[in-house]
Amino acid sequence: MEHGTQTCEVLVIGSGAGGLSTAITAKKHGLDVVVIEKEDHFGGTTAFSGGVLWIPGNAHAARAGHADSRDAAVTYLRNETGNYFSEKAIDAFLDQGPRMLDFFERETEAKFVLSGYPDYHPDVAGGAAIGRSVTAAPYDARNLGDEIKRLRPPLSTITFIGMMFNSSNEDLKHFFRATRSLRSAVYVAKRLVSHFKDLALYGRGVQITSGNALVARLAKTAFDLKIPIVTGTAAKHLLIENGAVTGAVVSSGGRERRIVARRGVVLACGGFPHDLERIARAYPHLAQGGEHVSPTLEGNTGDGIKMAEAAGAVCDIRFPNAAAWMPVSKVPMGQGRTGVFPHLVDRYKPGVIAVNRRGLRFANESNSYHDTGAAMIADHAGERETTAWLICDHATIRKYGLGYAKPAPVPIGIYLRNGYLQSASSLRDLAAKIGVDFGGLHRTVSDYNIGAAAGEDRQFGRGTTAFNRFLGDPEHKPNPNVAPIGKGPYYALQIFMGDLGTFDGLTTDTVGRVLTRASQPIPGLYAVGNDRASIMGGNYPGAGITLGPIMTFGYITGRHLAGHDDAASAA
Repeated sequence: MEHGTQTCEVLVIGSGAGGLSTAITAKKHGLDVVVIEKEDHFGGTTAFSGGVLWIPGNAHAARAGHADSRDAAVTYLRNETGNYFSEKAIDAFLDQGPRMLDFFERETEAKFVLSGYPDYHPDVAGGAAIGRSVTAAPYDARNLGDEIKRLRPPLSTITFIGMMFNSSNEDLKHFFRATRSLRSAVYVAKRLVSHFKDLALYGRGVQITSGNALVARLAKTAFDLKIPIVTGTAAKHLLIENGAVTGAVVSSGGRERRIVARRGVVLACGGFPHDLERIARAYPHLAQGGEHVSPTLEGNTGDGIKMAEAAGAVCDIRFPNAAAWMPVSKVPMGQGRTGVFPHLVDRYKPGVIAVNRRGLRFANESNSYHDTGAAMIADHAGERETTAWLICDHATIRKYGLGYAKPAPVPIGIYLRNGYLQSASSLRDLAAKIGVDFGGLHRTVSDYNIGAAAGEDRQFGRGTTAFNRFLGDPEHKPNPNVAPIGKGPYYALQIFMGDLGTFDGLTTDTVGRVLTRASQPIPGLYAVGNDRASIMGGNYPGAGITLGPIMTFGYITGRHLAGHDDAASAA
């Protein structure tokens, strides 16, 4: 039963970075905007993310003296996207990306700092060793006031008792050195005291980083601009009159109502990583009958894409990689619950290798998560199961941790008891315990150790690129990514294929208008974020290639809705 009608100029469906950047831009340019979110918390998968944006030519890099050029960025993107290179989309992104960043830093609460990340393929023509990635600056969530209760918490498995870190920030480095440096031990102690105080007062950490900080900053701006972010409200279907989208029927608390949008409806529902029917077709390891374990928001079930398809839109499975792959492990959380841990850092550390069921390495473990995931999928082509094992010795796991198991002095016994980790005194016994061929594992470790003793990975060249080295151990010489696997006991952790979000999505034009199969815009319907097909063509060129374009095209779409010709001409 429907109860009433609300009217606005722009209805945004979804409250991640794509939806909020579009809403804020449209509001700043004079439009009346409403944001709805089906979950009870705002922030979407952005709140789980690293909060990194890839923006070539950004002002932060220029001020830091990191030279870059548009020609180099175009060359790099042409190499990375291959047959999916879109000159119009790339031109718009490179033109408007730095302007978007300046706009949000000037006009909103959003602030960014230059990241140390190299491009993921820095040795490819046009690649950069530093300067193209920026990270949301840390934020005090208490600035949200009572709205802090509706801010989506970070992914619990990548926090430490709710404390957040950036993978490259000083916090994490101090925690790794806490047992080896008095300065780091003091730093960690102070950080813990402050965090426990916040937990007692607010029930969560309030000194937030990464995507949680980005969402909080964008939401604070939206609230200051009087943009309603209406949570617990799901879009059921689009309103269509004479072929034009005019709004949506939404549901909240069991009641339906209409929201009429005079300028347009913007789909920002987070793609389809939990649309089981669609990913069964899009993900090769699932098509083979295997398993997929995604740490993305469970509510990202492809709602926006389904509503758009009902209006005549197209969402082809076109890219060689339909999603941003992420090796993950399944963490027993007690009471029958299982968490998902994304392996963002541990694979880069010296003394950790990954093997398949034959006991063989299949990739450079210090490549990006997406590249490692793609290699894992390729290695298991034609096999039902797509899984692997991270292997290390005792000294390594106590120094760096492994997956959800933290380094010393945090005990790891609980993870041996609940089965998250497997351990044995010999490689033979470990192989038997995890079902890996011992002969293959023994040869792999022996061959790897010969080169590793000299700091070399003779099979995959681990540690030979700036990106490999960035997340290694800079104090380990001569190669921050390579060390022999020493004496037992040995440890193994099973990893599965997951994702950070989908790359395939709705076909749009450059300003975000959703297109039909005949490449005609559906009047009044726009898509941003992961509901829109990625401009990266299924590849992952650098840290922030999801959020950078997402916020840039949100900015372009917001300006286009407000009738600004410069955004349209960028198309």
